[in-house]
Amino acid sequence: MQKAADRPAEPPQHLPERPSRVRVVAMPLIIFGALAALFAVALRSGDPSKLPSAMIGKPAPAAIFPAVEGLVVGGRPVAGFSTADLAKGEVSVVNFWASWCIPCVQEHPLLGELAKRAGVGIYGVNYKDDAANARRFIGRYGNPFTAIGADATGRLAIDWGVYGMPETFVVNGRGEIAYKHVGPLTPASLEQNVLPAIEAARKATPATAR
Repeated sequence: MQKAADRPAEPPQHLPERPSRVRVVAMPLIIFGALAALFAVALRSGDPSKLPSAMIGKPAPAAIFPAVEGLVVGGRPVAGFSTADLAKGEVSVVNFWASWCIPCVQEHPLLGELAKRAGVGIYGVNYKDDAANARRFIGRYGNPFTAIGADATGRLAIDWGVYGMPETFVVNGRGEIAYKHVGPLTPASLEQNVLPAIEAARKATPATAR
């Protein structure tokens, strides 16, 4: 009988490798770096609308945007709105703006043009603004909005994934975000992106939702 001491040594068995602690810790950094690269590309290209959005195809975040205090147009108070108003079967547009935002002034005439050409309701969200300044803005540049709500603290904008002012969302008749435009609207972006997005959202909305 062969003694244990005389037996040839068995080759060491290799246990399955476990993810290293370094790899687990590094994964969030890798994901963050990838997102940062996307942001950098979009900003350097001069087209902030290419920034990624996780909101596309999802229901618009539940929110109640109260009316801007004291805002009256044509002798009538301008009402606020809620997310429920965006899910009544018709495509709508939500525009985040502020009186202190210079690009908002530049894009403002295009909002009126968009409402006329696309036949959609445009809902404005006045972001982190003083009510008096918001009233002066609308008084000076006109009111293209169906309703204007206030986001005084900016908390609701965070829920919507807003990066900065201005931003525009196309919402389908089911209340889902169909398209997001970051930065001011331009004649080119209106023709190439926003109007086609509205038409696509309109075609995708079932007749039962209208």
